Amino acid sequence: MTPETNPRTIQAVGITLEVIDYLHEHDRARVTEIADALDRSKGTIHCHLATLLEKEHVVKDGDDYRLSLRYLELGERVKDRLGIYDVVTDELSDLAEQSNELVQFATEEHGKGVYLYKKGGERAVQTASSIGKREYLHCTSLGKSILAHYPRERVEAIIDRHGLPGYTPNTITSSTELFEELETIRDRGYAFDDEEKIEGLRCVAAPVKAGEDDVLGAVSISGPSSRMTGDRYREELPDMVSRSANVIEINAKFS
Repeated sequence: MTPETNPRTIQAVGITLEVIDYLHEHDRARVTEIADALDRSKGTIHCHLATLLEKEHVVKDGDDYRLSLRYLELGERVKDRLGIYDVVTDELSDLAEQSNELVQFATEEHGKGVYLYKKGGERAVQTASSIGKREYLHCTSLGKSILAHYPRERVEAIIDRHGLPGYTPNTITSSTELFEELETIRDRGYAFDDEEKIEGLRCVAAPVKAGEDDVLGAVSISGPSSRMTGDRYREELPDMVSRSANVIEINAKFS
């Protein structure tokens, strides 16, 4: 690759981001704990934390460090710049009430799905997904419905970068099988997750598009496999997510 497409990285910035990621995953931590986890010297980690503290990106409680509320401000600003967040929340709130299940919206960034919103109906199951969490695309209905409308070259690049890790016996781990599945999804208009990420959980999703190859994200409904069966799973819920995706597409044009 050329220097323009593969620019040199700055090690110090990388270490700072590793520290931020660690605090994000562990809520709070001390210098020694972070240094051991990242295989860095305590002096190096202390310098990075001191800089983050000065710039108000972390807070120090005794010997513990945690992320500051600055990230709440940053997150809200990023959501506002998406332009469709309010449309998504309104439509998914209605969808959760209609389906009584867990509904979610995700978009793609750096080759992974990022959850932007989730809402539970009266019978919604609890899952490990959370706002901002990143997930592999090949093993969820949200991800597959997005990939199905990407050019093949872009999907191949995502596979090269992240691979196709398996989670359950139903996870697609072959690129050949994945491209066959994506073709079916593209023709059908929606995607299924038949216990491909979590055993006992099924999902169905439809893409939200701004153009033929421009995908804003996807809408999904998730529920236990005991309830996601028959016509409800294969027809009723796909119709519901497809309608919601269409509503978001239309409203997004005027938001």
